[in-house]
Amino acid sequence: MNLADILKANEGLMEFDPQIVHHFSDGLYAKQFVLPKDHLIVQHAHKYSHLSLLAKGKVIVRTDNTEEMYSAPYCFEIKSGINHSIQSLEDCVWFCIHATDEKDPSKVDEVLIQRG
Repeated sequence: MNLADILKANEGLMEFDPQIVHHFSDGLYAKQFVLPKDHLIVQHAHKYSHLSLLAKGKVIVRTDNTEEMYSAPYCFEIKSGINHSIQSLEDCVWFCIHATDEKDPSKVDEVLIQRG
C-alpha cells in the first residue's frame, strides 16, 4: 500500500491528544503539536510549501518516494502537494509554519490543506 492509500484509510484518525497550539503573526501561522514516542501521524498534502520544525525528539518522515530520519533541532521544507507521514522515535514537539493571512484557527486547515 502506498502512502496515498494509507492517508485515505486513516484520514482524520489520531490515537492521542496532539495538544495543538496555534501561533499567529503578520502573514505567518505556526501549528505546534506534540507527538508521543512510537506514534504515527499519517498526514495530508498541503496547498503550499511550508517549513516544518522538529523542536524536540527524533522522527522518520515518509513520502511516497522518500524516507528521512531527523533529530531535533531540525528545520526543513515540505513541498506543496506531497503526502507525508511522521513516525516518532522519541517524544517530539513539532511546528508546521505557513505563510498565510488567515488568523482563525477553525479555518486554517481549509486554507492550507489539499483535499483529494
